[in-house]
Amino acid sequence: MARHGNAVEPGEGRTTAYLAQYCDRTVAVEPSAAMREKLRLACPEALVLPEPVDTAQPPGPADLVRLSHVLSYVPPTDRPGTVRRVLDRVAPGGTLLVVPQNPESPCMRMAAHFTGVRYDLRPPAEQLSAQDADRAAAPWTFALEALDLHYRTDRLDEAVDVAEFMINVADLATVDPLPERAELASSVERHFTRPDGGYAIGHTRDMLTVRRAAR
Repeated sequence: MARHGNAVEPGEGRTTAYLAQYCDRTVAVEPSAAMREKLRLACPEALVLPEPVDTAQPPGPADLVRLSHVLSYVPPTDRPGTVRRVLDRVAPGGTLLVVPQNPESPCMRMAAHFTGVRYDLRPPAEQLSAQDADRAAAPWTFALEALDLHYRTDRLDEAVDVAEFMINVADLATVDPLPERAELASSVERHFTRPDGGYAIGHTRDMLTVRRAAR
């Protein structure tokens, strides 16, 4: 059986390139021009669509769809609808993977401290599960788990670079004043210093796995 994969908002494309090894066709949705250039270098065989997830039209359903970092940029009330639209692109017997940051991870607590913004995948998952629970033959099964991940480095400047990236959430443009790099450095040293002198920033990911019935 041919396997077709769709990667929604694939960024620089390293994960997309890895998954493409196991797919006969790969379609990537990435509206950022800068990220599309990096994506094409990492995964030149992929068909890259420049539209946002809500308007992109991949050529046919996929056996595996990965929705990565998208929900952080969608208003909370619109997240279930966005996931629903993406679910429509999953082939019978296929799987959707939604991979955001866990709202209680150290990096998200740091982002909330500096920006006041929190993200939580659980409400969309709960809403979708509740909607399908009322159906006689539910077409979807849902599973939500947390993956305990860490970024490690021996250099403070690299750790602060990562901290800057991690707090660069969708609503950062509305934050006034923006956090100073010195504030981030102080926070990194205070919360993420390891006993050996290096740094470890936890970025636990939620993994929502949605499987579609074969028929």
